[in-house]
Amino acid sequence: MQGEFYHIYNRGNSKQKIFHDQQDYDRFLFLLFICNSGHRFNVFNLIRDGSSYDVERGKNLVNIGVYCIMQNHFHILITETVEGGISRFMQKLSTAYVMYYNQKYKRTGSLFEGKFKAEHAVNDRYLKYLFSYIHLNPIKLLEPKWKELGIKSKGKAVNYLKSYRYSSFEDYLAEDRAEAVILNKESFPGYFPTVKTFINEIFDWINYEV
Repeated sequence: MQGEFYHIYNRGNSKQKIFHDQQDYDRFLFLLFICNSGHRFNVFNLIRDGSSYDVERGKNLVNIGVYCIMQNHFHILITETVEGGISRFMQKLSTAYVMYYNQKYKRTGSLFEGKFKAEHAVNDRYLKYLFSYIHLNPIKLLEPKWKELGIKSKGKAVNYLKSYRYSSFEDYLAEDRAEAVILNKESFPGYFPTVKTFINEIFDWINYEV
Protein backbone atom coordinates (compact mmCIF):
# COMPACT_ATOMS: atom_id res chain seq x y z
CA MET A 1 0.00 0.00 0.00
CA GLN A 2 1.35 3.41 -0.96
CA GLY A 3 2.50 5.59 1.91
CA GLU A 4 3.16 2.58 4.14
CA PHE A 5 6.52 1.04 5.02
CA TYR A 6 7.39 -2.66 4.94
CA HIS A 7 10.29 -4.80 6.08
CA ILE A 8 10.85 -7.32 3.28
CA TYR A 9 13.03 -10.37 3.81
CA ASN A 10 13.70 -13.86 2.53
CA ARG A 11 16.32 -16.58 2.87
CA GLY A 12 17.63 -19.62 1.06
CA ASN A 13 15.89 -22.97 1.21
CA SER A 14 16.81 -24.79 4.44
CA LYS A 15 18.86 -21.70 5.34
CA GLN A 16 21.36 -22.54 2.59
CA LYS A 17 23.82 -19.95 1.35
CA ILE A 18 22.54 -17.94 -1.59
CA PHE A 19 25.55 -15.63 -1.86
CA HIS A 20 28.93 -17.33 -2.17
CA ASP A 21 31.32 -14.75 -3.58
CA GLN A 22 31.63 -11.08 -4.44
CA GLN A 23 30.08 -11.59 -7.88
CA ASP A 24 26.90 -12.93 -6.27
CA TYR A 25 26.61 -10.02 -3.86
CA ASP A 26 27.37 -7.48 -6.57
CA ARG A 27 24.78 -9.02 -8.89
CA PHE A 28 22.07 -8.81 -6.24
CA LEU A 29 23.03 -5.21 -5.46
CA PHE A 30 22.71 -4.28 -9.12
CA LEU A 31 19.37 -6.10 -9.32
CA LEU A 32 18.09 -4.02 -6.40
CA PHE A 33 18.68 -1.05 -8.67
CA ILE A 34 17.75 -2.25 -12.15
CA CYS A 35 14.66 -4.29 -11.16
CA ASN A 36 13.16 -1.22 -9.52
CA SER A 37 11.53 -0.08 -12.75
CA GLY A 38 8.50 -0.72 -14.88
CA HIS A 39 10.85 -1.29 -17.82
CA ARG A 40 12.60 -4.52 -18.74
CA PHE A 41 16.37 -4.65 -19.15
CA ASN A 42 18.84 -7.26 -20.31
CA VAL A 43 21.08 -7.35 -17.25
CA PHE A 44 23.79 -9.39 -18.96
CA ASN A 45 24.13 -6.83 -21.75
CA LEU A 46 24.22 -3.92 -19.29
CA ILE A 47 27.02 -5.50 -17.28
CA ARG A 48 28.92 -6.62 -20.38
CA ASP A 49 28.77 -3.13 -21.89
CA GLY A 50 29.94 -1.50 -18.67
CA SER A 51 26.66 0.34 -18.13
CA SER A 52 25.29 -0.16 -14.66
CA TYR A 53 24.12 2.36 -12.09
CA ASP A 54 23.91 5.19 -14.63
CA VAL A 55 21.02 3.52 -16.53
CA GLU A 56 17.85 5.58 -16.84
CA ARG A 57 15.19 3.39 -15.28
CA GLY A 58 12.11 5.59 -15.50
CA LYS A 59 9.66 5.61 -12.59
CA ASN A 60 10.49 3.44 -9.60
CA LEU A 61 8.15 0.65 -8.54
CA VAL A 62 9.22 1.16 -4.93
CA ASN A 63 11.42 3.37 -2.81
CA ILE A 64 14.15 1.66 -0.81
CA GLY A 65 15.34 3.11 2.49
CA VAL A 66 17.57 0.38 3.90
CA TYR A 67 18.96 -2.96 2.76
CA CYS A 68 21.38 -5.63 3.91
CA ILE A 69 22.52 -8.79 2.13
CA MET A 70 23.84 -11.68 4.21
CA GLN A 71 25.14 -15.11 3.17
CA ASN A 72 21.78 -16.87 3.32
CA HIS A 73 19.22 -14.07 3.50
CA PHE A 74 18.47 -10.43 2.79
CA HIS A 75 16.50 -7.54 4.29
CA ILE A 76 14.97 -4.52 2.56
CA LEU A 77 12.98 -1.60 4.01
CA ILE A 78 10.62 -0.46 1.32
CA THR A 79 7.58 1.63 0.39
CA GLU A 80 5.50 1.50 -2.79
CA THR A 81 5.39 4.28 -5.38
CA VAL A 82 2.67 2.57 -7.44
CA GLU A 83 -0.06 0.15 -6.43
CA GLY A 84 1.28 -3.39 -6.45
CA GLY A 85 4.84 -2.08 -6.74
CA ILE A 86 6.28 -4.25 -3.98
CA SER A 87 4.98 -7.48 -5.48
CA ARG A 88 6.15 -6.53 -8.98
CA PHE A 89 9.58 -5.47 -7.75
CA MET A 90 10.10 -8.57 -5.63
CA GLN A 91 8.99 -10.86 -8.44
CA LYS A 92 11.46 -9.24 -10.83
CA LEU A 93 14.25 -9.25 -8.24
CA SER A 94 13.75 -12.86 -7.17
CA THR A 95 13.31 -14.21 -10.68
CA ALA A 96 16.39 -12.40 -12.00
CA TYR A 97 18.61 -13.58 -9.16
CA VAL A 98 17.40 -17.20 -9.31
CA MET A 99 18.04 -17.29 -13.07
CA TYR A 100 21.54 -15.93 -12.56
CA TYR A 101 22.26 -18.27 -9.64
CA ASN A 102 20.94 -21.43 -11.29
CA GLN A 103 22.91 -20.76 -14.44
CA LYS A 104 26.14 -19.98 -12.60
CA TYR A 105 25.95 -22.95 -10.26
CA LYS A 106 24.34 -25.31 -12.78
CA ARG A 107 21.31 -26.13 -10.68
CA THR A 108 17.52 -26.11 -11.07
CA GLY A 109 14.54 -25.53 -8.83
CA SER A 110 13.67 -22.99 -6.19
CA LEU A 111 16.34 -21.07 -4.33
CA PHE A 112 14.39 -19.10 -1.77
CA GLU A 113 12.34 -20.39 1.13
CA GLY A 114 8.98 -19.66 -0.46
CA LYS A 115 7.60 -16.22 -1.20
CA PHE A 116 9.22 -13.19 0.41
CA LYS A 117 7.98 -12.14 3.86
CA ALA A 118 6.61 -8.65 4.50
CA GLU A 119 6.19 -7.03 7.91
CA HIS A 120 4.24 -3.78 8.07
CA ALA A 121 5.96 -1.02 10.07
CA VAL A 122 2.81 -0.15 12.01
CA ASN A 123 4.19 2.87 13.84
CA ASP A 124 7.01 5.39 13.79
CA ARG A 125 8.88 3.75 16.66
CA TYR A 126 9.06 0.39 14.92
CA LEU A 127 9.99 1.99 11.59
CA LYS A 128 12.93 3.75 13.23
CA TYR A 129 13.98 0.51 14.92
CA LEU A 130 14.16 -1.24 11.53
CA PHE A 131 16.96 1.10 10.44
CA SER A 132 18.95 -0.30 13.35
CA TYR A 133 17.88 -3.92 13.09
CA ILE A 134 18.68 -4.22 9.38
CA HIS A 135 21.96 -2.31 9.46
CA LEU A 136 23.31 -4.24 12.47
CA ASN A 137 22.85 -7.67 10.84
CA PRO A 138 26.49 -8.03 9.67
CA ILE A 139 27.80 -7.80 13.24
CA LYS A 140 26.92 -11.49 13.66
CA LEU A 141 29.80 -12.20 11.26
CA LEU A 142 32.15 -10.36 13.63
CA GLU A 143 30.60 -11.43 16.94
CA PRO A 144 28.25 -14.41 16.41
CA LYS A 145 26.68 -14.12 19.90
CA TRP A 146 26.41 -10.35 20.13
CA LYS A 147 22.62 -10.44 20.51
CA GLU A 148 22.91 -12.64 23.59
CA LEU A 149 26.10 -11.22 25.09
CA GLY A 150 26.09 -7.67 23.76
CA ILE A 151 28.66 -5.93 21.56
CA LYS A 152 32.15 -6.12 23.04
CA SER A 153 33.47 -3.05 21.23
CA LYS A 154 31.27 -0.45 19.60
CA GLY A 155 34.32 1.00 17.81
CA LYS A 156 35.20 -2.33 16.20
CA ALA A 157 31.56 -2.93 15.30
CA VAL A 158 31.28 0.47 13.59
CA ASN A 159 34.48 -0.12 11.63
CA TYR A 160 33.26 -3.55 10.56
CA LEU A 161 29.92 -2.16 9.38
CA LYS A 162 31.78 0.55 7.46
CA SER A 163 33.80 -2.12 5.67
CA TYR A 164 30.78 -4.30 4.85
CA ARG A 165 29.91 -3.35 1.27
CA TYR A 166 26.64 -5.24 1.00
CA SER A 167 24.39 -3.01 3.06
CA SER A 168 23.27 0.61 2.95
CA PHE A 169 25.23 1.50 6.11
CA GLU A 170 27.92 3.35 4.14
CA ASP A 171 25.30 5.41 2.33
CA TYR A 172 24.16 6.89 5.65
CA LEU A 173 27.75 7.93 6.31
CA ALA A 174 27.62 10.14 3.20
CA GLU A 175 30.17 7.94 1.44
CA ASP A 176 30.44 8.49 -2.32
CA ARG A 177 29.79 5.17 -4.01
CA ALA A 178 27.89 4.01 -7.08
CA GLU A 179 25.44 1.88 -5.07
CA ALA A 180 24.04 4.98 -3.35
CA VAL A 181 21.47 5.32 -6.16
CA ILE A 182 19.74 2.15 -4.93
CA LEU A 183 18.30 4.19 -2.07
CA ASN A 184 15.53 6.78 -2.04
CA LYS A 185 16.21 8.21 1.41
CA GLU A 186 14.06 11.27 0.81
CA SER A 187 10.96 9.05 0.89
CA PHE A 188 11.65 8.01 4.50
CA PRO A 189 11.53 10.06 7.71
CA GLY A 190 14.66 12.10 8.32
CA TYR A 191 15.61 10.40 11.56
CA PHE A 192 19.34 10.96 11.14
CA PRO A 193 20.26 14.58 10.30
CA THR A 194 23.99 13.93 10.79
CA VAL A 195 26.36 10.97 10.51
CA LYS A 196 27.04 11.13 14.25
CA THR A 197 23.32 10.98 14.97
CA PHE A 198 22.96 7.99 12.68
CA ILE A 199 25.73 5.96 14.32
CA ASN A 200 24.66 6.80 17.87
CA GLU A 201 21.00 6.07 17.31
CA ILE A 202 21.59 2.87 15.36
CA PHE A 203 23.40 1.42 18.37
CA ASP A 204 21.01 2.93 20.91
CA TRP A 205 18.20 0.77 19.48
CA ILE A 206 19.96 -2.55 20.14
CA ASN A 207 17.88 -3.31 23.21
CA TYR A 208 14.53 -2.30 21.70
CA GLU A 209 11.92 -5.02 22.20
CA VAL A 210 9.20 -5.49 19.58
